[in-house]
Amino acid sequence: MTKIALVTGASRGLGKSTALNLAKKGVDVIVTYHRNAEEAKNVVAEIEQLGAKAIALQLDAADMKTFDGFVGQIQQSLQDRWQTDRFDFLVNNAGTGVYASFADTTEEDFDHLMNIHVKGVFFLTQKLLPFMNDGGRIVNLSSGLARFALPGYAAYGMMKGAIEVLTRYLAKELGARQIAVNTVAPGAIATDFSGGAVRDNPDINQFLASQTALGRVGLPDDIGGAIASLLSEDNKWVNAQRIEVSGGQSI
Repeated sequence: MTKIALVTGASRGLGKSTALNLAKKGVDVIVTYHRNAEEAKNVVAEIEQLGAKAIALQLDAADMKTFDGFVGQIQQSLQDRWQTDRFDFLVNNAGTGVYASFADTTEEDFDHLMNIHVKGVFFLTQKLLPFMNDGGRIVNLSSGLARFALPGYAAYGMMKGAIEVLTRYLAKELGARQIAVNTVAPGAIATDFSGGAVRDNPDINQFLASQTALGRVGLPDDIGGAIASLLSEDNKWVNAQRIEVSGGQSI
């Protein structure tokens, strides 16, 4: 039977790569996007070209007040597109970054990061659990910045540390339903994250490459492929783990 994955923030970057890599493995995908419906529509078209089914739904992963309405859309979409009321995989990928020193981080910055990276993940997962199949799996996105420290990412790094703790608690509590929960922690990746600094600034790119054992920064498919692999049947016994996908950064 075909599996169905829900990937948040899948209109671009790591989420898009994850969705496409899942489709290559025959997994259907529910894509969520924040603002850019056209990009999400293009991702759906690419997924369908790979032979899988897909839909795109708008979601503000930082606004808990919208979650009930979003879950209602999920229920309706599952019935309309797949004639089911359950899906199998949840990838909590949606996120944003704030680059600021500890001294300069504002309460507004802090609350925004908390809402999208911690509170949003906690309560969206909670609301979606009734619609996940037993034996399904959850992947939460963390960051190498929860292990090593770079100035300017104190708030972001601590939020991702919270996600790693949440992952272990979810794995413990959802074990009775045979739902495995893991964290994937990317290192430096060349995307538009944080204004595209890693991708577009040669000095930053070269510095981070020099700190990485494999000698380069990551690409979206390095992460999307790893997540798709983690959700394959080959890795169904992996549970409660933090898996860093960084090429050996800062070791």
